[in-house]
This record gives sequence, C-alpha cells and structure tokens, in this order.
Amino acid sequence: MPQVRHRQHRGRKKDERRSAVWGGKTGKLLFLGTVVLSATAAFARIPKLSPDLQKVNPKTNVDVIVQFKTAPTSTLYSKVTGQGGHLRRDLSGVIRGGAFRVPGAALAQIAKDNDVKYISLDHKVHATGSSQPPLTLDYYLQTVNADYADQVGLDGTGVGVAVIDSGVASVPDLSGRIVYNQDFSNSGTSTDEYGHGTHVAGIIAGTGRSSSGSKYFYTFEGIAPHANIINLRVLDENGSGSDSQVISAINKAINLKSRYNIGVINLSLGRPVYESYKLDPLCQAVERAWNAGIVVVVAAGNDGRDNSYNTNGYGTISAPGNDPYAITVGAMKTMGTPDRGDDQIASYSSKGPTLIDHVVKPDLVAPGNRITSLYKSGLDLADQNPGNEIPYSLYQRNGGSSHSTSYFQLSGTSMATPMVSGAAALLLDQNSNLTPDQLKARLMKTAWKNFPQSSVAVDPDTGKTYVSQYDIFTVGAGYLDVQAALNNSDVTSSADGVAASPTAAIDNHGNVYLVTGNSVVWGTSGLWGTSVVWGTSVIWGTLNGESVLWGSSVCWGSNTLQGYSVVWGTSVVWGTSDGDDNEANMVGILGEN
Repeated sequence: MPQVRHRQHRGRKKDERRSAVWGGKTGKLLFLGTVVLSATAAFARIPKLSPDLQKVNPKTNVDVIVQFKTAPTSTLYSKVTGQGGHLRRDLSGVIRGGAFRVPGAALAQIAKDNDVKYISLDHKVHATGSSQPPLTLDYYLQTVNADYADQVGLDGTGVGVAVIDSGVASVPDLSGRIVYNQDFSNSGTSTDEYGHGTHVAGIIAGTGRSSSGSKYFYTFEGIAPHANIINLRVLDENGSGSDSQVISAINKAINLKSRYNIGVINLSLGRPVYESYKLDPLCQAVERAWNAGIVVVVAAGNDGRDNSYNTNGYGTISAPGNDPYAITVGAMKTMGTPDRGDDQIASYSSKGPTLIDHVVKPDLVAPGNRITSLYKSGLDLADQNPGNEIPYSLYQRNGGSSHSTSYFQLSGTSMATPMVSGAAALLLDQNSNLTPDQLKARLMKTAWKNFPQSSVAVDPDTGKTYVSQYDIFTVGAGYLDVQAALNNSDVTSSADGVAASPTAAIDNHGNVYLVTGNSVVWGTSGLWGTSVVWGTSVIWGTLNGESVLWGSSVCWGSNTLQGYSVVWGTSVVWGTSDGDDNEANMVGILGEN
C-alpha cells in the first residue's frame, strides 16, 4: 500500500517570510517573492495592511477582506469599489466588512482611509486531514469513554452541529441526520466531492448502520449518533477554500442557530497565522459565533514536525485555532487498543504557543490517527488514497480482503476535532443551558492528564525520529474524557470569554509562564486555578516558588536563542511554504505512519 510522505518545509532564515496572493481562475497561490522584515519594511508604513499584502504586485488583482471601524454601509463599501474594487461577499453579518477583489495598486489608498480598520488577504484554507494506510481498529469510542453516554441515555438528540467543510455526502450512516445543506464553495452543489467532510460528519454523528448486526463484530459509530448535521460546504473538490467562504458559512450557522438548535460548529480546516487574532477576520468570525452561544471546535493543524525555525514544531498552531475563545484540538494515536494508557501524541499534531499572540494551545487532544469513518466511492480523497480503504475483515465476521464500500481511514487533527464536537453535543444534550465557556472549561478540567514525559515516533518512510514532550503546548489540558465530563457538575461564570485560553510569556531568565487575569478560570482568583485545569504532570519546574512550564527544561531544541526569537519575537510572521507546490497559504495534509 502506498505510503504518504511528510512534506518537509525547506529551511529558511528566521527573518524571512513568504508573501503570496491568489491568482488566475484556478485560485492557486502565486509567489510574489521573499520579503525580508526590517524597520524599513512597508508594513511599518502601512500598518493597516496585513504583512502578506505589503509587497503585492500593483499590476495584479488580489482577493482581500476589508474590515471597517463601524458597521459597513453602502457608503463605506463604495470607498473600496470607488478604487476599482469588486464586492465578492458581504460579511457584515459576522464581521464589520466584506470580501473584495481589488487592484493591488489600490491597496495603499484604501488602507489610508480613516474608516478602514484592517485589510487582510482572503487566505486559502484547507482540510487538516491526512491519508494513512490502515493497520488496525481505532477504538476511539472506548478510548475517550464515549460508550458511557449511551449507558446514561445521551446521544446528542436535538443538538445541531454545523460541519463547515467539503460538504457531506448522503450515505446510509447519516440517513436522517443531515437537516440542512448549503454551498459556499462556488461548486454548485452542497454534497461532498472530496470526502473529508463526510468523514468528519461520521465521527460526530454516524449511526453505525452499515456495520451493525450479527454480521459485524465492530460498529463504527459517531460520538453523538443522534445529533443533527448542518452541512455548510466551503471546500472544493480538492479540499481548498478561502477565509471569506468560511466566514460566510459561520454567519449562516449563527443565523440558523435557533431554527436547528445549533450548539456546535466544527472547523476541521485552517491555514497559517498571519496577524493577531484580534485583527484576523476569520478569528473574529469565530468569536462572533462564540458570543452568539455556539461552541466552536477547531483543528490545531498538522505541522508539529516542522522544524524550519529550530522550534521542534512549537509555534505551529493554525488559524483560526489560534483564537483564545475556540476549543483547539490536537491529535493522539490510539495505538490500536481501547486502553488509553498506551496512547501517544501524533508527532505531526501542531503545537503552541500561537504565533504573534502566544496563546496557550491546543486546549485538548483526542484520537486523530488512523480513524475509521464514513466513505463514499468516487470521491477525490478516496480515489487519491486507495491505501486508506479498509478490508471487510477488519469489522465483519468472516469478512474477506475486499475493500469496504462504507468506511475509510484518515489521520490528522481534522479527525480529532469532531471527537470534541461530538462530546460537546453530548454535554448540550445533557444540559442545554451550558454556555460555550462553561462547556469548554468543563471539558478541559475533566480531561485525562496522566501522560508520560515524552514519546518517540519513527517515520518508516524516511527513518526520521521525532521526540514529543507532553507539555501544555503539545497536549493542552489533556485527553478528551467524555465520561468524566458528563459526570462533572462544576459550573463557572456564564460570561463570554471567562474560559478564553491564557497567553504565555517568557521572563528574563528564559522561563516560560502563564499570563492569567482575574476574569479567567485559569487565574488564581478563578474557580479552579491552573493546577486543576492542566495538572502537575504537564507543568514542571519552579521559579521563585511559582510553577512554570518547564523550569530548566527547554522545548525549543539545542539552539535556544533561535527558537525563542522565532516564537516570542515581535517581528516574525510565520509564512509557510513547502517549496514543492506553490501553495504557500495552505495547511498541508500531513500525517504519521
């Protein structure tokens, strides 16, 4: 069976970043050269332009998102269209702005307008799944103790989960579960032409219909098998989309909240961080949904093996997983057993802290490696990865070696994210009054925290060894535990943002510590405090009697100064490129064998 190779990022100097814009009818990204950051950079002259728009070719058109200081009106929009811009999407329902195609030469003039707050590239986003050859069952229901929900009569009934992805196909295991469909990808259909969204939806709400009965010894069922799926397609047949498409879908989920009792949005997609979450329109849309009462669960990303800047994969969390409101999820490996005691972090799972803002991420980890879920023959993802098809013998009594027509395996933080979305649906089924912050805090407090200090993974394709440390920038608050969460009754404040992920800082001695405020649950005046949320096994060392993250242990590798300057430096923007396919803004589909 074919092996999937990890796409290594070529090493680059820490003071360089790639700048790219959309080009051509295909929407592929075109490089516009390498920009060296310095005090004389254009960013210093036009601060309202995102860093990746500083060197745009003035002779090309570029897709951007323009945010205004006040709610946009036709008069404000005319300030962009009057400069030759074309309004592509009105995003005023979720952010104060819209998506435009504008001449590169007009960007500086638009940015100078006093009514304009910020202009961002309409970045390309991508599914954060990965193809992997199957070896064994994943046992994820048992690993996260999701079977307990069925014992107490909870299955997500009546709770709506918006799956913003590549669409959801009509398959037997989702019969009756898909209650709404809409396309934002300009594909002309809301059904899944790629395969990623269907796989994600199955992890959330698959009924196991195609693997139930005396003929089968294992049933592939979702975490919340009676939750409803709201299918909002934003990714095309190649698994690619844009910020504005995702923002439009988030806005639709907010508008449909009451109609379909939408309590959760699943975002198994992302792209690199280019600006502070406070300016990023994609992050602002996530916060808008959160403030509207919808839990937003986001994939951490699959760049944990990226050592381009000698950080051993730290500082690689994708957007919008860098937003402190969202529940950001990393991926674990079940090791082919139902016992979580032998589980390990997937070495490709992206690590915090987030770039620019240094938010502590991920928040949780969940099974994401070699996960079996729904499949439909003919979809691009399945056709591209025939080695991911599973034999009937894996789950069928007297099953043969021919490939299943119902199930398929994928790996990545894309698969871990719907595990948490399903768990959130179960908690809302149990108590519909939980706010997003209360739900997030409960999941983090009850997460399983008994990790080893480190583990080793070897890529059989390259022979390269990856050592993972189990600190809070790798596993967050711990491993999803559905039973513990359902049995917990602690409730913190219902105010928006009380469970926002804290930030981290570094002192003059090189020690990393948490920055917490009086209004957050992680602070000393909060309900639980950091030792309860994260546990002593992931916060090591002392500094003046206070707990710090590592003490003398350094996570950045041997070249400490370079690692620190990349993650903590104020001038570095993480513009990634794998150097092979010119998709600079795309979150790669990476995995681990």
